[in-house]
Amino acid sequence: QVQLVESGGGLVQAGGSLRLSCAASGRTFSRLHMAWFRQAPGKEREFVAAISWAGGTSYADAVKGRFTISRDNTKNTVYLQMNSLNAEDTAVYYCGGDLSYSSVVAGKGNYWGQGTQVTVSV
Repeated sequence: QVQLVESGGGLVQAGGSLRLSCAASGRTFSRLHMAWFRQAPGKEREFVAAISWAGGTSYADAVKGRFTISRDNTKNTVYLQMNSLNAEDTAVYYCGGDLSYSSVVAGKGNYWGQGTQVTVSV
């Protein structure tokens, strides 16, 4: 019932920055806990960051201090600000959501976007 659409991916040089967006449809966005996951070539999908409906955040060790997750409930949108990018950040980034915070952090959310490609050149 909830639709998620990611945008903002692209090609960036190492050390640069990108800001991803995930726009959600529906009237229940403010109730959803949201998260970002990524899948790099030849690797399994991994957790990146999460934000609760109230604004609490969690980050994977690999991105802590470089990435920031935020949300704007007025615009039904969650963001991922990515700084100091390196080649290991190259991946397809997915937005997910669920009414359960533990479910969304575990990658078991009920709602997913189609993904947006991030490529970091060196």
